[in-house]
Amino acid sequence: MLKKLLVGLAAAILILVGLIASRPAEFTIQRTATLPGPTDVAFAQVNDFHQWNAWSPWAALDPNMKTTYSGPQSGVGAGYAWTGNEQVGEGRMTIEQSRAPEHVRVKLEFIKPWAATHLTDFHFKPVAGGTEVTWAMSGTNDFMGKAFGLLMDMDAMVGKDFEKGLSNLKGVVEAEVKKRAEAEAARVAAAKKAAEEQAAAAAPVVAQPTP
Repeated sequence: MLKKLLVGLAAAILILVGLIASRPAEFTIQRTATLPGPTDVAFAQVNDFHQWNAWSPWAALDPNMKTTYSGPQSGVGAGYAWTGNEQVGEGRMTIEQSRAPEHVRVKLEFIKPWAATHLTDFHFKPVAGGTEVTWAMSGTNDFMGKAFGLLMDMDAMVGKDFEKGLSNLKGVVEAEVKKRAEAEAARVAAAKKAAEEQAAAAAPVVAQPTP
């Protein structure tokens, strides 16, 4: 009886292993949203890691998370590393491609709780009503990654984070567009006032008649 149970268990394990091994290794998770404003506003928020805490869906998961920046302020070579609780783990990001205001590619390296390397791409396209932003992550799952995929819907789980991040980014972009509009209005008003003052100063003085 015990022997039959062991044989059955071994067979079940082999079937499970075969099922996991047969799953596709390559994956892509992608979400798209339309944000108000020109492409350069949204691009600037992604191309500079110093701006990510304002919209990243993971920034608020650990208030005590330690972060460090490296390389240039923004663009190719800019780096960001983090160490935090079990929800955020440990890892680093590096901008590998930056083509303003159309595309940013980030190399995403997880260190803890498990090691993995993926590519993250942001594409920006002008559309009616603003900018279409597509956030995509692609990579290759090892055996453990494939096994995890049997238990959890990675597209739904990570996609939910992408949707939240894009929603946060929309708020940041809206605020930046409003800030730019107010600054432009103030500049135009100041220029108009200066022109009026200059015109008044240059106007000829009309002599008053002597009583």
